[in-house]
Amino acid sequence: MQPGTMCTRGLPGLALLVVAVTSLPGLRPAAPPSLRSALGSPAACRLSRAEAELRCRVPGGQLCSGRGRCDCGVCICQVTEAGKYYGPLCECHDWVCETYDGKICAGHGKCDCGKCKCDEGWYGEACQYPTSCNLTRKKSNEMCKNSQDIICSGAGTCQCGRCKCANSEGNGLVYGKFCECDDRECIDDETEEICTGHGKCYCGNCYCEAGWHGDKCEFQCDITPWEIKKRCTSPDGKICSNRGTCVCGECTCHDVDPTGDWGDIHGDTCECDERNCKAVYDRYSDDFCSGHGQCNCGRCDCKEGWTGKKCEHPRSCPLSAEESAKKCQGNSNLPCSGRGKCECGQCTCFPPGDNRVHGKNCECDDRQCESADGEVCGGHGICSCGRCICQNGWFGKLCQHSRKCNMTEEESRSLCESEDGVLCSGKGNGVCNCGNCECWEGWNGNACEIWLGTEYP
Repeated sequence: MQPGTMCTRGLPGLALLVVAVTSLPGLRPAAPPSLRSALGSPAACRLSRAEAELRCRVPGGQLCSGRGRCDCGVCICQVTEAGKYYGPLCECHDWVCETYDGKICAGHGKCDCGKCKCDEGWYGEACQYPTSCNLTRKKSNEMCKNSQDIICSGAGTCQCGRCKCANSEGNGLVYGKFCECDDRECIDDETEEICTGHGKCYCGNCYCEAGWHGDKCEFQCDITPWEIKKRCTSPDGKICSNRGTCVCGECTCHDVDPTGDWGDIHGDTCECDERNCKAVYDRYSDDFCSGHGQCNCGRCDCKEGWTGKKCEHPRSCPLSAEESAKKCQGNSNLPCSGRGKCECGQCTCFPPGDNRVHGKNCECDDRQCESADGEVCGGHGICSCGRCICQNGWFGKLCQHSRKCNMTEEESRSLCESEDGVLCSGKGNGVCNCGNCECWEGWNGNACEIWLGTEYP
């Protein structure tokens, strides 16, 4: 007999039985199990229950990490997918590694016991940072800007086109591709718990358990979760018609119109949406039902002589409602380009009396030629149907660049960026001209970042 070989004479099929049991789906031993149940009685474990559990317990934690059962001091990991839970204490879990841009270990490494092992040339918790960078500072900053053009949302630093979020305490509460999520906003000031222990935090917002509410889930409702759902369910079976938030059985509607007594969305379950009564939605406009009807819980009751979903079509018009809308649509996807109202095939552009929006189908919007301070085409051109025609020697969308400049527009912009990557410190501070910021009154500095007034604007 070779050293290390176990004799199974007198125990027919034992070796096959051991292999079969330890290969069953859902049972993956963390360490080789003993053969005590075969060689002795089923109760042959010589360890007391306390001693066995001590060997199976994660220091200060659960038995077998809460992912298995303890069998005489040995963890038998209970899994749904083979190979996912493993380790002496079932502490390894292959699907909890850090992700970046939706990929585990950013696609540049392998997950090993909950931690990323990065491929050569990459580092970071999610292997998201290259060890060498071939990007210019400008290109890197562009890749790190969020939708508001702020580098890493002001909550991190940009490293080779990837954001490294500021988590000085190592708690990982600031995260996201652009560090846009800050779960510190979910921490209750009194208890210092996330969502007071009664909810989950996602991207800085608490989502409360049934029966709890408040910004930090700090308040408990005095009615049952079943009653809460019943009161907030709208006639179409949705919670607050998907247009509001249910708090203790009462719907708080997503009010988009602060000028009205109740706003454009109202009703006990937010079932009324007055926006459906407006031909072109403008939250400050009272032009319901095209001015030819009464809005009743999101439906137009037309005056005599008018018809259409929004009372937009006069009955005296020789065209049908469909023919009228098609005639007003022109080459746009919307009647009157979404900037006016259509009556019998004729467009009236909004806002009334403002000739900056014009054209047969309201297709021209000269407001697009204006800079933040209202200047048209930077003072160096004329506006034609929403586009600037620049004078000789000037170019750019708003004629803001001089052709005397020997730079490209991209090079010019890079020199006008402030430290946080914003052009001339944002809208309203100045314009970029050949790599130099021409600041508006009250502003100074290379990037118009210094306010000279006594009070901040």
